[in-house]
Amino acid sequence: MDGATLHSDLDKKALRAKKKAKSTSYPERQLEELLKNQSLEIPHTKHHLVIGDSRDMPEIADTSVHLVVTSPPYPMIDIWNELFEEMGCPNFNTMHAYLAQVWKECYRVLVDGGIACINIGDALRKIDGKFQLYSNHVKVTQECEALGFTSLPYILWKKPTTRPNAFLGSGLLPPNAYITQDCEFILIFRKGRPRRFPPKDLYRYASHYKLDERNAWFTQIWQLPGARQENHYLSRRVAAFPEEIAYRLIRMFSIIGDTVLDPFLGSGTTMKVAINTHRNSVGYEIDTKLIPTIKERLSIEDDMFNKYSVEAFDIYHREDDSKESYKG
Repeated sequence: MDGATLHSDLDKKALRAKKKAKSTSYPERQLEELLKNQSLEIPHTKHHLVIGDSRDMPEIADTSVHLVVTSPPYPMIDIWNELFEEMGCPNFNTMHAYLAQVWKECYRVLVDGGIACINIGDALRKIDGKFQLYSNHVKVTQECEALGFTSLPYILWKKPTTRPNAFLGSGLLPPNAYITQDCEFILIFRKGRPRRFPPKDLYRYASHYKLDERNAWFTQIWQLPGARQENHYLSRRVAAFPEEIAYRLIRMFSIIGDTVLDPFLGSGTTMKVAINTHRNSVGYEIDTKLIPTIKERLSIEDDMFNKYSVEAFDIYHREDDSKESYKG
């Protein structure tokens, strides 16, 4: 599709804004005025998948990423034990030291005012007869603040459970029962001061959200189901990170044409949503077995290029310095 041809959801939004009455919301009114003198072209986006360790991201230049959206392996959770052991991380502190190297690289590549959104859950584990909470969200917050990130209000992702009465501990007798863990944390950090834009930035106004979206998204508790993994291998190695969460975060904290990074890409959810919302993207994944799944999710062999005005997609295998390239 030619960049000047307006047929996507973005274009429909722009055309609707042109026809809206003055009673519409401020961003729509402003977009209407801007479109009287300018045309809105869909940006051609580029997407890069690096098969390599995100503790080192030399493929990304300093201050070139606008948003990080990711769900890393959770320390002290059984399904990621093997992964952390492979990385030489046998305990809570070494696991977080591993993740902290990734957060350091995220800080380097983010623009001033860029946002990092990190979805992580706490862990419960019994070691040497002692049962306790391992507070992953606290440790990530401490590590990120030490790097210079500013903590912003976080989101609690409450996942509906099929076992609403499940609990741990001493049944109906106090005091040795435990609170059920049914929430994860979406931690939100900013690098530096709030991001600045040129006056009347067209893509920024075209990226606005509706009032009901703002009211639903900018609240501290999100009640959304997790994504089911049908593939047994994925269920052991990939977090159940639903597209709706990635969609909300990308819409909330980036604009059309921005670059979104996921340093733990997994099955490709963040990259898929970035493509669908006309953002550029970069993803890192160390597990080569996930490449077919990522390609399938992104519709690499289908209509991704025409439907979403994607200019190029490539997969760089750092280990053997090879690259697979696809162009629209």
